[in-house]
Amino acid sequence: MTQPPQPPNDPPQGGFGAPQDPPQGGFGAPQDPPQGGFGAPQDPQPGGFGAPTPPPADPFGKQPATPPAGGFGAPTPPPADTQPPTGAPQQPGPGYGYPQAQPPQPGYGYPQGQPPQPGYGYPQAPVPGQPQQGYGFPQGMPPGQPPQQGYGYQTTPMQQPQLPQQDGNGGKKFSTQMQIIVAASVAVVLIVAGGIWYSSGGDDGKKDEASRSGGTTTEGKGGQGGGNAVDGAGKEKAPADPKSKVAFQLPLPKVTDVTKVDGSWLTDKAYVKTGLNEIVAYDPAKGTKLWSIPLAGQVCAASRHMSKDFKTAIAFEQSKPTKATKYQPCNQVGALDLATGKLMWSKSVTAATSGDAEVRFDEVTLSGTTVAAGGTEGGAAFDLNTGAERWKPKATTDGCYDKGYGGGEALAVVRKCGSYDDPQLVIQALDPTTGSPISSFKMPPGVEYASIVSTKPLVVAADVGDTAGDGSGISDFFSIDSSTGKLLTRIAADGEKYAARCASTEVESCSQLAVGNNRIYVPTEDHEGTGEYGDTNEIVSFDLTTGKPTSDRADAGDRYTMFPIRMDGGNIIAYRVPPYDKGGQVVSIDGATFKQTVLMENPSDESIRDAETSFTPDYTEFRYSDGHLFLSSMMVSKPSGSLDASRRLAVSFSRP
Repeated sequence: MTQPPQPPNDPPQGGFGAPQDPPQGGFGAPQDPPQGGFGAPQDPQPGGFGAPTPPPADPFGKQPATPPAGGFGAPTPPPADTQPPTGAPQQPGPGYGYPQAQPPQPGYGYPQGQPPQPGYGYPQAPVPGQPQQGYGFPQGMPPGQPPQQGYGYQTTPMQQPQLPQQDGNGGKKFSTQMQIIVAASVAVVLIVAGGIWYSSGGDDGKKDEASRSGGTTTEGKGGQGGGNAVDGAGKEKAPADPKSKVAFQLPLPKVTDVTKVDGSWLTDKAYVKTGLNEIVAYDPAKGTKLWSIPLAGQVCAASRHMSKDFKTAIAFEQSKPTKATKYQPCNQVGALDLATGKLMWSKSVTAATSGDAEVRFDEVTLSGTTVAAGGTEGGAAFDLNTGAERWKPKATTDGCYDKGYGGGEALAVVRKCGSYDDPQLVIQALDPTTGSPISSFKMPPGVEYASIVSTKPLVVAADVGDTAGDGSGISDFFSIDSSTGKLLTRIAADGEKYAARCASTEVESCSQLAVGNNRIYVPTEDHEGTGEYGDTNEIVSFDLTTGKPTSDRADAGDRYTMFPIRMDGGNIIAYRVPPYDKGGQVVSIDGATFKQTVLMENPSDESIRDAETSFTPDYTEFRYSDGHLFLSSMMVSKPSGSLDASRRLAVSFSRP
C-alpha cells in the first residue's frame, strides 16, 4: 500500500492496442506470474492509443486469418451495391494535406458558417491556385484577418507579393493562361514564405514513411538545411539491421492497491527500475539482477535526471503500510548511486510554516549537484553527494509556496501564490546552490497549474483558462528568457491539433515532446492517413524565439503514429506506435534535414505485440540507448482479470 497518488488528468484506457491473452511460453516469461497494471482495461476497448489488436477468433486467442472489420486501424470495406454518402466525393482526392476545394477557413475548430463538409480528414478535390493549410501543420493567421495581439505573442504581418502591373506604355495585357501561371507562382511563394509545407502523397502516391531496412533514411519535410542541427550531431547511429528481439520482461510486483513505481534509469552498465520498496538494477541485455537497494517504504517520486557519474534522487515513504496506518507520508528524500547500487543518504525536513511537522514531498528533481524536492507544505534543496541542506524556501505571509521544481541543465520553480480560487503562478529561474531567484515571470490570469518542459532554454506549458479541452494540460507554451524573466513568445498549442501531455499534479511531468535546437518538437493529433485504413500523425516544431511554426515535419507513415522520446544532440529520438499487426519502432529524426532513420523495429508476433502495446504512452517511461529499448509502468495495481496477464513492470527489446 502506498500513499494515494494524485489522479491523472485522464483515466488510462488500457494500452495502445488492447492486450490479448497472456504471451505464450518462450517469450521472455517472467519468474513470477504478472499482476494487473495500472490502467489495464477490464475488456479490450476500441479506439485506444494506436490501433488495437483484433479480438481473438477463439478462446485461445489465436489471430484471425484476416484483419477484423470495424476495429480501429483495421480496414472497413464498404457494403456491396451501396451508394456513397451524400455530399462525399465519388473519387478520393490526392491525399492528406493537398489543396482543398473550399477557400481557407478561419482555423481548425473555428465556428463555421457553412454546413459540415464530407467528413474529417476526407480528401477534397484540388483547386489550382488556392493553397490550403492541411490539418496537423502549424497554422498561420486566418486569411483576411489582422494579426492578433495575444498575451505576449509576437506576430508579424505577412507581406503580400504584388502582381505585375501594366506599364501604361503599350504593354500587352496578360492572357488568361498567363494570369493562371502568375497566380499559381504567387501561391507557391506564399506557401514557402509562410514556412508551410504540404503533403501530396509523394511520387505516384507512395507514402513518405521511414524505411524498414537498416542503415537507410527517408526524406523529411523542411529542416534547417545541410550539415548538423544547431545542437550538434547525435550519438545514435544507423544499424546494419534494425530488427530487435525481446531481451527480458519484469513481472509486476504483488500489490493490493494502486502503487506508484516511478523511476527508471539507464547507466553504462545497467537498467535500473523502481520496484516494491526497493530499487533494482538489471543487466540491460540479459535481465539478470545486478543489485538491489532496499527502502523503508515505497518510492513516491523520482528524478528523471542523472549526474554524469550516474547519481540521482528519489522521494519515498517513511515506512511500509500497516493495518493501523494504511498510507504512510512521503517525507523522505534520498540520493542513489546507480553505479555502485548504494543509497548514499536519506533525510526529512520540517515545513517552514508548520513547526515540527515534516514536509510531505510530491516530486523531486536534480540539477548539477543540487537535489530539489517540493510539495504543498514546502520544499528544500540538498547537496547530491553529502545530503547537506543547501536552502529551504522561507515562510511568507502571502501564502506563497514552491509547488515544484524543474531540473536538468538549470533549475527553475513554479511558485504558487494567492488563494485557492484565485491563484497566481510565478516561474522563477533559480541559482541551484543558493536558491536565490535569477529572474521571475508571472503567468497570465487563468492559469491554475503550470509544468516546466525545459530549464535551458526555459519553456513552460500551461492550460490557460482550462481551454485545452482534451485533458492534456496544455493550451500554450511559454518561452522565457531565464536571465531577465522576459517572455520571448507564447505559442498556442491547440488541443485538437497537438498531442503532448503534462500532468497538473506534477511540475516536471511533461511527455511526448522534446526541446532542442531552440525549438519545441510536438506530435500532431492522430488523423486519417492516405492509405486504405488506419490513422497517422506527424512531428512538427515551433521556434522558441519567434513562436512561429517552422517547416519541420516528420511523417509517421501509414498506420503508424509517433511522438518524441528525447533529444540526441540535435536529433530527435521518437517512438512509432504500431498498427495492430506490427511491432513498434524507434527512429532518429535528423534535426537539420528531418530525415528519419530506423534504429529499431520490434517483432510482430502476437504475444510480443500484446506485451508491447499494453504500455499506454501517457503512463509509461520510455528509455532508449544504443540498441536497447525499455518500456516500464509508472503505476501498478491489484490484478483485476485475466487480461492483466499481458501487463508487465517492464519489457526490454535489444537489437543485435
